[in-house]
Amino acid sequence: MSPSFSSRMHRGLLASTALLLAPLGCATSSQAGAARDEAALRTDEPPRVKPKWGLVIHGGAGVISRENLTPEREAAMRAALTQALQAGHAVLAKGGRSMDAVTAAIRVMEDSPYFNAGKGAVFNHDGVNELDAAVMDGKTRMAGAVAGVHHIQNPIDLARLVMEKSPHVMMVGDGAEAFAQSQGMPLVDAKYFYTEERWQGLQRALEQEKAKGAPPAEQGQPSTQGLSPAQPSAPGQPPAQGATPGQTVTPAQPVTPAQPPASAQPPGQPATPAQPSSPSQLPTQGATPTTPTQPVTPAQPQPGSSLTPGVDPITGDHKFGTVGAVALDMEGNLAAGTSTGGMTNKRFGRVGDAPIIGAGTYADERCAVSATGHGEFFIRYTVARDICARVEYQDLPLPEAASYVINDVLVKAGGEGGVIAMDRQGHVAMPFNSSGMYRGYISEDGTPTVAIFQQP
Repeated sequence: MSPSFSSRMHRGLLASTALLLAPLGCATSSQAGAARDEAALRTDEPPRVKPKWGLVIHGGAGVISRENLTPEREAAMRAALTQALQAGHAVLAKGGRSMDAVTAAIRVMEDSPYFNAGKGAVFNHDGVNELDAAVMDGKTRMAGAVAGVHHIQNPIDLARLVMEKSPHVMMVGDGAEAFAQSQGMPLVDAKYFYTEERWQGLQRALEQEKAKGAPPAEQGQPSTQGLSPAQPSAPGQPPAQGATPGQTVTPAQPVTPAQPPASAQPPGQPATPAQPSSPSQLPTQGATPTTPTQPVTPAQPQPGSSLTPGVDPITGDHKFGTVGAVALDMEGNLAAGTSTGGMTNKRFGRVGDAPIIGAGTYADERCAVSATGHGEFFIRYTVARDICARVEYQDLPLPEAASYVINDVLVKAGGEGGVIAMDRQGHVAMPFNSSGMYRGYISEDGTPTVAIFQQP
């Protein structure tokens, strides 16, 4: 190992293992608080306190630029991440299980229109929302996953039902939804997932595809079963109108592709975008684990790849839309979960890494991981399991194992993204090789800290 590589690995290890710093005092403004949290995730100081239990979350990674993220939207997304952390912490603080904390945190993000999962899911090429999710219990190594579902308000809950109420690990499509109904989980009308922003994002993707000389961009109208779109809701809140959560519906019939006009409009009254949350909802103190200190040039997709990463339909940034959580409870048990709406304009029933156990989601008695990135690479390199295997077989510290896989193995392969991870001792890692990753951390002291960018 060269001295330079050793030095970089040492810096990455220090950055990834910084768990909890002394509170830095009250911020004079929400912007100052956000800047402080970003800086906390970049510190090189070793940890001063090792948490006994805690929760880490992510809301996607990619090329996330400050200029494309308005202050109002940034504040709203930070508030949604904070709410997710607090939901998971409330479970753990009462002595609850890590699995309960993971699903509670992810459910908040699935209910928010700001993340590509659940309510905020993007549209595929046919104008339909396809949802994937997975959970894994580290103590038992039981796991559950669903893929390609269209009428499940919280796919993470269905993934858990598959784990706990069936002999299987993965279910897909109509079969998964039939299983949901057999377990008393109602389906929701497809219009629940409609947001005007995501729909317009699909239109832009289709136009870009056409401009590049791709095959005719054919797609259908969003599947609303004749109902007007539901109004987007505030982070973590149920829809203000439209399909009532819990309403049983018949799964929508596949739509017939049709050439969209230059300015495609979905049927029904367009929804009004959700109002951003107040910047005052930002966390005001505390610190979190850090990411590697050296900026990494985003990896380039391999030549000839038939699938390319998506573009955030709202900001225009190159972003991988996924949400996830890992948790360690008071009993020392770990759990992991991941949920996603896939990629804008995806075709052919494509499934990414989120519901693939060992690729985007994994937990055992030593280590728990949830990933976000270009799924094809995370599947090929079994990223989540690879990290935990290095902890198990090479006895590597978790931060070192996670940093090596994300910043060496994936980068060399041309893969982009990141992970959140936690071990049984409470060590945390959040490495990513893109310019940003929505992420957050909370431990037993109850202080949530969130960050988005690589640089403060």
